[in-house]
Amino acid sequence: METRVAVAAIIVENNQSVTKLNEILHEYGEYIIGRMGIPYSKKKINVISVAMDAPVNVINSLAGKIGRLPGISIKTVYSSIGGTKDE
Repeated sequence: METRVAVAAIIVENNQSVTKLNEILHEYGEYIIGRMGIPYSKKKINVISVAMDAPVNVINSLAGKIGRLPGISIKTVYSSIGGTKDE
C-alpha cells in the first residue's frame, strides 16, 4: 500500500484532552516515525509535532480524530513523495 510522509502540528490549549490525545496517538503508533512535544508555559499551551509514514486515509483519520478533541488544533503537511512503508 502506498504511503506518504507527513508531519502533524498539534496545539494543545486544553490539558483535559491530553489523555485522549495520547490514546489516539498510541492507536496509530505503528505509523508514527517520531514525535516532539514542547511545553510553552508563557502561553500555557503545548506544541507537538508528529512525523508519520502512512497511507493518506490513515493520516486523515488520525488528524480528524485529534481535531475533534476540545481545545486541540491540528494541521498536517504532506510530502509529495510516495512509496511503501518498507522502502
